[in-house]
Amino acid sequence: MKLLGKLYLIPTTMGESDPMDVLPQTVKRSIDFIDHYIVENEKTARKSIKAVSPDKKQSELILFTLNKRTEPSEHLEFIKPLLEGKNVGLMSEAGCPGVADPGAVIVKLAHEKGIQVVPLVGPSSILLAMMASGMNGQSFTFNGYLPIDKDEKKSALKYFEKLSQDKNQSQLFIETPYRNNKLVEDILQILNPSTHLCIATDITLPTEFIKTMRVADWKKLKVDLHNRPTIFIIHKM
Repeated sequence: MKLLGKLYLIPTTMGESDPMDVLPQTVKRSIDFIDHYIVENEKTARKSIKAVSPDKKQSELILFTLNKRTEPSEHLEFIKPLLEGKNVGLMSEAGCPGVADPGAVIVKLAHEKGIQVVPLVGPSSILLAMMASGMNGQSFTFNGYLPIDKDEKKSALKYFEKLSQDKNQSQLFIETPYRNNKLVEDILQILNPSTHLCIATDITLPTEFIKTMRVADWKKLKVDLHNRPTIFIIHKM
């Protein structure tokens, strides 16, 4: 029986910060011995690898690019090294691969092929925001992006607010960073003044900002979230 490689889920930093401030040594040790990678963006992946393992030879790296333009037919080619017994690293653009990340399709395929999946510890903006929010860490849901259409977005916000109250379940979502400020305006106009809102931005970076207040109190505070990766959490108690 042919020995299969292992798929290592390798976390990255969530912005410009010293990787060893947020990543454990297991990540460095893994990068040191892995030469094949499946990544969202080759340029940033090479930069991340170099930051973690400066002595690793970039010329020896073999990178496959996985993003929204990747055809499903390419996925089998990406895992071919695994089937040949080579270890492969899966890297997200920021944070943990497979969570709110296209890499989940590769993880699914690895399981189907009997390949061992090895998740490594690293920063997840979703969990870190939830940890710091003071909301219900026993029951919460990550809902991804809200609709762009104004009416659909309003309906989604009201639905999540009601769901949080009915199920005592915190509701998390994100927005494209350049639309963050507009989303805050919409949230403050649409949600009940007593609803709790946590805004967690630039998590693990020097500019990190995490604060939970009622919507009524947020209306008194001006925050600029333009082009800053942000997690929003709401909960109507």
